[in-house]
Amino acid sequence: MLLIAAAIAAQVAPATQLPDWMAGCWEQRSGEQWTEECWSTPRGSMMIGYSRSGTGGVLDSWEWLQIERIETDDPAIDPMAFYASPGGKGRTKFAFSPSSEPGVTFVNLSNDYPQRIRYWREGRDLLAEISLGDGSKRTRWRYAPKGR
Repeated sequence: MLLIAAAIAAQVAPATQLPDWMAGCWEQRSGEQWTEECWSTPRGSMMIGYSRSGTGGVLDSWEWLQIERIETDDPAIDPMAFYASPGGKGRTKFAFSPSSEPGVTFVNLSNDYPQRIRYWREGRDLLAEISLGDGSKRTRWRYAPKGR
């Protein structure tokens, strides 16, 4: 009976899990310039986050972020999506894109910039990279756990 239940669970188990290894608050500093990004733990098929950057005590930019797991049996539907709302305006969707690179990658080739967003871990650090779809015009952040 347990073997049958395990076989059924394996068939319906999601192919793509939310990246719980991103949860927490992360920070990059260079002199007076700083960027921080915070992500909730996965709950209800979603992670919610924000990013903000500034110089000294002045906020230069910010955005709302979201990663959503989409429950579906339809292979044509992306199992996960990333949403960004720079300055709280608009909401741009980036579809999950399987990759041989470590971490998780999201793509939206119809967006002007970025078209590709990727997150991965190296040791205790969280790395984030944005680029055009072909990987050119890269910008990368190396975040350490905030407050450590």
